[in-house]
Amino acid sequence: MGAIGVVATLKVKEGKEADFEAAFKTLREQVKANEPGNLQYDVTRSKADAQTYVIMEQYASQEALEAHGASDHFKAAGPALGAVLAGAPDIVYLDIVN
Repeated sequence: MGAIGVVATLKVKEGKEADFEAAFKTLREQVKANEPGNLQYDVTRSKADAQTYVIMEQYASQEALEAHGASDHFKAAGPALGAVLAGAPDIVYLDIVN
């Protein structure tokens, strides 16, 4: 299997944008420091709707993606992120085409 892309679209509760961004920044720093199989972990915000964020991720392999989901830092971020989300994320998994 080759590299895997993930696009996660999240809707944040009104007024919780700064809380989401702070929690994601901490998580991103931990992902970059502790997950060698992570190739990209970036967040963007919609220009049309300030409460909609899109996280773009790339992993070297399925194993790297699974390691991300099982990591202590990802699990620890769950409560902080869950508290500000307005619903379940919409997640799309992609095969990277080279």
